[in-house]
Amino acid sequence: MQQRALPLTESVDATRPFVKWAGGKRQLLPALKMRAPSTYGRYFEPFIGGGALFFALRPARAVLSDVNTRLIRTYRGVRDDVDGVIARLETYPYDETFFYEMREIDIDARSDADVAAWFIYLNKTGYNGLYRVNRKNRFNVPFGRYTNPAICDEPNLRRCSAALQGVDLVEGGFEESVRAAARGDFVYFDPPYVPLSATSSFTAYTSAGFGAEEQTRLRDVARALKRRGVMVMLSNSSAPFVHKLYARGFRIDEVPATRAVNSRASGRGAVPELIIT
Repeated sequence: MQQRALPLTESVDATRPFVKWAGGKRQLLPALKMRAPSTYGRYFEPFIGGGALFFALRPARAVLSDVNTRLIRTYRGVRDDVDGVIARLETYPYDETFFYEMREIDIDARSDADVAAWFIYLNKTGYNGLYRVNRKNRFNVPFGRYTNPAICDEPNLRRCSAALQGVDLVEGGFEESVRAAARGDFVYFDPPYVPLSATSSFTAYTSAGFGAEEQTRLRDVARALKRRGVMVMLSNSSAPFVHKLYARGFRIDEVPATRAVNSRASGRGAVPELIIT
């Protein structure tokens, strides 16, 4: 069965990502949708992050994945028990003491709904919306200063839950998560970006990081998918290394983007990014 992408004249779907994410793609949705195939079989998105393109396209059949176990469990909690997630979030105050108490919880032993509420709360109230862990996988973002953060957006959480029904949510790396992609499917890769400078790298959303070796392996996976008839689209920074990686066999388009989720004020603002097809 072929899926129909939303026409470019339609407004962005009211369903929005329920977490803020470094490198989120909401502002680039028109450019991404313009380059996405009009029809495709299954939709695959490793590096799901906030899932802006997935929630905009609302594909009927999709495989979403990430190596971040807590993120995938958060998606499962929203998909399978949105009532439980909402009930928990409604009791969580915007309070610095409570924030640090939540941050210290050993959340991995708890239910998916617990993980989802924990993750969303820390994401909405932590500094600048960052999700960052140390090498012991401990969340270490400090408390954020906001006027009135939307800790529990019940209508959007319910829309996200509806969009996720029937979607496969897989914990794992990008290579294994697209192994089942077949001719006519569509894969969108949005990896941690290659840094534009020595001080701008942000790959700490897992304790392992994502370096040049992983970027090269990703390029090779994209080539292999292309050879077997899978439609592929990627996002990345406009770093010279990325241009070199995709110089042969790919189309590279540069688009402007404004980045607000960054640990350094100097890293925010309009910067060029690449959409690679």
